[in-house]
Amino acid sequence: MTVIVVSGTGTEIGKTVTTAAVAAVALAAGHSVAVLKGTQTGVAPGEPGDAQEVARLAGDAVTTLELARFPEPLAPNTAARRAGLRPVRPSDVADAAAKLATDHDLVLVEGAGGLLVRLDDEGGTLADTARLLGAPVLVVATAGLGTLNATTLTTEALRARGITQLGVVVGSWPAAPDLASRCNLADLPDASGRSLLGAIPAGSGTLEGPDFRTRAGSWLGPELGGTWHGAAFTQREAPAAWRAGSAGTARAQ
Repeated sequence: MTVIVVSGTGTEIGKTVTTAAVAAVALAAGHSVAVLKGTQTGVAPGEPGDAQEVARLAGDAVTTLELARFPEPLAPNTAARRAGLRPVRPSDVADAAAKLATDHDLVLVEGAGGLLVRLDDEGGTLADTARLLGAPVLVVATAGLGTLNATTLTTEALRARGITQLGVVVGSWPAAPDLASRCNLADLPDASGRSLLGAIPAGSGTLEGPDFRTRAGSWLGPELGGTWHGAAFTQREAPAAWRAGSAGTARAQ
C-alpha cells in the first residue's frame, strides 16, 4: 500500500510511536518512507513535534513533512482559530500525501487525536482525508478499560464512510497489564472486526533510535512487515480465567 492513515481512538495513546515503528520496519526492508503530520498542536515554534520524533526513532532516512503547527494543545480547528491562522483542511493533507506518494514506497499520514476530531470549521476530519486518498486506516488503541467502546465507535465511523480499516495496534502495552487490559487484548478483534496487528511495549518511545529500530519488527505483525504473532501474544497475555470462560461458552454453544 502506498498510503496508510494512522488514527487513534483518542489522544496520547501511542500514534507517533506506532507510526515510527511501521516506518522503521519498512525502512529496514529497503523501502522509501515518508511521514506526514498535517496538523501539529501543542508544540511551540522550534520545538520538535511528532514528525521529528518519528525521525529520531525510525532514522534520518525517513522523509518528514509537517503542514502546520499551532501552539495550544487543542483540537486542530480550535487551535488554528485561536492562533488566528488558517486551518489545515482534509484536502490539504490529501494533496500533500499524494505528492509524497509519487516518489516514496510508503506514506504514513499521522492524525491528530481521534478519527473525527475537527480539522477545520467546516467539520473536515482525518476520515475525510482517508476517503479523499482512498487509503486504509490503521487504528491505534489503548489497552485499558474503555478501549472496546472507543475502538468500536472508530470502526463504525470508518465502516459508515466506506473506508478500509487495516486492523488495530495497541499503542502502549503495559509491562504489568491489569485484568481489563489482558481481557481487552482478546476482545479487541471482536470490537474492531479486524485482527490485532501489533502491540507496542509501554515506554518504547524513550528508547534510543538504534535500539528502537532493532526491536520495532517484534512489535508488529507480518501485515505491517514485522514478526509479532497476535495469537501467541494473546495466548500468553490473556488471563487463564478468560480463556477457560471462552472455552466453556464455546462448548455450551
